[in-house]
Amino acid sequence: MEKINIHEAKTHLSKLVDRAAKGEGFIIAKAGKPLVKVVPIDAPERAAQRKTGFMKGQIQTPDDFNRMGQHEIETLFGIE
Repeated sequence: MEKINIHEAKTHLSKLVDRAAKGEGFIIAKAGKPLVKVVPIDAPERAAQRKTGFMKGQIQTPDDFNRMGQHEIETLFGIE
């Protein structure tokens, strides 16, 4: 995404707004430090981040989970 200095953004605001409206987002920066991101209103929003434990109570782990496939793995590595 293109980074544009705040002075340039003020000078060319209408052109930049037209570009953003056409789907071309950009970042406005001050002294090289990003301040804001300009994107069109209809741009898809980022999906909400899922937190750890969001499926708590919905799935179960078998009691032998740590031993599942143990025989096959040992055979593959020549451990018997």
